[in-house]
Amino acid sequence: MGTLTEEIFSRRLGRRVQAGDVVVAAVDYAMAHDVTGPLAIEAFRTLNAPLWDPERVILVFDHILPANTVAAAGLHRMIRDFADEFGVRNVFQEGICHQVMVERGFARPGGIIVGADSHSTTYGALGCFSAGMGPTDIAVTFATGKTWFRVPETIRIELRGGLPPGVLAKDLALQVIRRLGAEGANYLAVEWGGEAVAAMTIAQRLTLANLTVDFGGKAGLCEPDEATRAYLGEAEVSDLHPIRPAYRELVEVDAQRLEPQVACPPAIDNVQDLSAVEGIALDEVFVGSCTNGRLEDLAIVAGYFQGRQVSPRTRTIVVPASKEVYLQALAAGYIQTFMEAGAIVMNAGCGPCLGRQHGVLGPGERALSTSNRNYAGRMGSPQAEIYLANPAVAAASALAGAIADPRRVA
Repeated sequence: MGTLTEEIFSRRLGRRVQAGDVVVAAVDYAMAHDVTGPLAIEAFRTLNAPLWDPERVILVFDHILPANTVAAAGLHRMIRDFADEFGVRNVFQEGICHQVMVERGFARPGGIIVGADSHSTTYGALGCFSAGMGPTDIAVTFATGKTWFRVPETIRIELRGGLPPGVLAKDLALQVIRRLGAEGANYLAVEWGGEAVAAMTIAQRLTLANLTVDFGGKAGLCEPDEATRAYLGEAEVSDLHPIRPAYRELVEVDAQRLEPQVACPPAIDNVQDLSAVEGIALDEVFVGSCTNGRLEDLAIVAGYFQGRQVSPRTRTIVVPASKEVYLQALAAGYIQTFMEAGAIVMNAGCGPCLGRQHGVLGPGERALSTSNRNYAGRMGSPQAEIYLANPAVAAASALAGAIADPRRVA
């Protein structure tokens, strides 16, 4: 046995493989969404091949939902027509593709999933190998059920200690990105482990796996354990304990010594301690995305908003990651809390994250977001600035109208 990645591929292929091997492997599912789906469909049609398995092709409307232009509506229709023609039944418009993939049970320990979206690394939190690919590669997988991989080497991230007040999984990931740089794990698998990860919920692990691609990772994995079993509701989860793994690098982070981290413009690896950027005025705060739009994240924000008002000079936008998250937040009273505090609550989906709808930034505006990317133009104007932080920092900042420390909010 080697790394988690080597073990998954060895089991799938029925022979021992190691980092550096080039393999062709069957996948469990192939996913595309309403931006990448039409490109994958066009490429698939050029192959003149039957669809591999309509039960294992997944199509999700989330990036531009509801359609905000005539062109977007046309793309949606192309996807629906394709699904009807080939009998694809796993078609969803109930939230962000990565959240839906997890909620619907497609991600399983030991599995292999490919998606036409870079943040498909998210599912590795459950112990599967999941990776983003371009639409052309996804089209070939639609036709064959297989794709090629160069089995990646692995970086092991050991997160030690407990999380101090105000510090969340997002901060640990940003600290790693700060140390390794935005390309520090290019085409490498990243294993997230250590006592801090063992103590995390699955929602927190999903944040780590999600952000893996934002420092170049091909995949981000957490070892399946009792928390995984409890989350999946299964008595038996594949034993994938790495034994004598050969890691390319071992990175250790002492969680207890961290303060909240903020990724500053113009790049995600421009990470600063919160204390260094506190007080910067904001035009928008966005809570949501495939990084931090889950129920736990919304619960944190609602706790700060209870009985308070967000700053009138800062528009605050909350977008639950999925319909399921929205309904749970509604039942818990979080949605009412957000609205009473003056925030805008949008339908489940990607929201402002990609700069196409729901809170586009104008020239000279500044936003703090719980999402995963802050390059120029990501959320609208190239002249806007984007800061990335955890949900507690986002909540405190929405109340203050400026980047604020949640540890100072009584």
